[in-house]
Amino acid sequence: MNREKLSNLLKKVDWLFLLTVMLPTSLAIIYYGLLASDVYISESRFVIRSPEKPASSGLGMILKTAGFANAGDETQAAKFFIGSRDALAAINRNEEVSRSYASPSISIFDRFNPLGSSGSFEDLHKYFGDKVSADFDSGSTITTLSVRAYNPNDAQRFNRELLEQSEGLVNRLNQRGRKDLIEYAETEVREAQQQAGEAAARLAQYRNSTGVVDPQQQATVQLQMISKLQDQLIATRNQLAQLQASVPDNPQIPSLRTQIASLSAEIARGQGQVAGDRSSLSAKAARYERLVLDNDMASKRLGAAMTALQEARSEALHQQAYVERIAQPNLPDKALEPRRMRGIFAALALGLIAWGVLSMLLAGVREHRE
Repeated sequence: MNREKLSNLLKKVDWLFLLTVMLPTSLAIIYYGLLASDVYISESRFVIRSPEKPASSGLGMILKTAGFANAGDETQAAKFFIGSRDALAAINRNEEVSRSYASPSISIFDRFNPLGSSGSFEDLHKYFGDKVSADFDSGSTITTLSVRAYNPNDAQRFNRELLEQSEGLVNRLNQRGRKDLIEYAETEVREAQQQAGEAAARLAQYRNSTGVVDPQQQATVQLQMISKLQDQLIATRNQLAQLQASVPDNPQIPSLRTQIASLSAEIARGQGQVAGDRSSLSAKAARYERLVLDNDMASKRLGAAMTALQEARSEALHQQAYVERIAQPNLPDKALEPRRMRGIFAALALGLIAWGVLSMLLAGVREHRE
């Protein structure tokens, strides 16, 4: 009789309800009520500002009116750095992070390296990645850094250290940017100085080798001398013509003819020095003009490089992005996670949904068989 009652009772039990609703809910009650460790959350808020970069958001425009703008590139760099292995290695110098999250007081379900084996740094990075978040609000340009820990002091300390590491990263980016900017300008100045020196040396060497300081000016002087000789030649020829016409036997006639020949030879020699010869001033002027043009261009490049260097040094002083803390890392006085009641009710709700769906499916299968 007892066996028949027990058999009838077991037939009346809804095993699907037990498996999909009662069991998950019971496990949730046990976990959230007895096993889950309290999680403390420390938050800080910061914005990275720069006096040079434009801002388009509301808060960015307010900061811009004060002479500052949001530095988007540095903000993204700081955000990705917070979750990086370098940041974790920096705050885990003395195994502080691994010891904190591997504490025996933490539930075995939440603890890092719960089995006590030698956890690798990669495992710690994956574990710690779930405990840290950096949320960037594009509207306000504010980044919220959240750190979850099972001890309020550890949560605050890790948050503060990550914030300091982010500030150090932005400072290093500033220093690298200023260094690269100035080094590039200084390299340009050195190259321009070398080019200007070489151009001036080539011009001086050409002047020394040819004995010509300025072909154009010297040609002008030479042409003026030729013009005077031509005037003298014309006057002498006129005088010779008059004497031959009036006094053919005048003893000055041979002297005038000799003077005319001398003047003509001198004029021809002077014209040869100006043009028509490989060693003439006109032939030397082409090479001279190229050397002068190279020297002028090198001098202008040097002047532009010096100006650019001064501007780079001035710009380097103003292009400084820095972290402005809006809210310091807080010391949580109450555990905000896990949300125990919400977790239990969520398990119950999901179980009921699963039970309802499976019940309908099983009922449909039975009807199909019948």
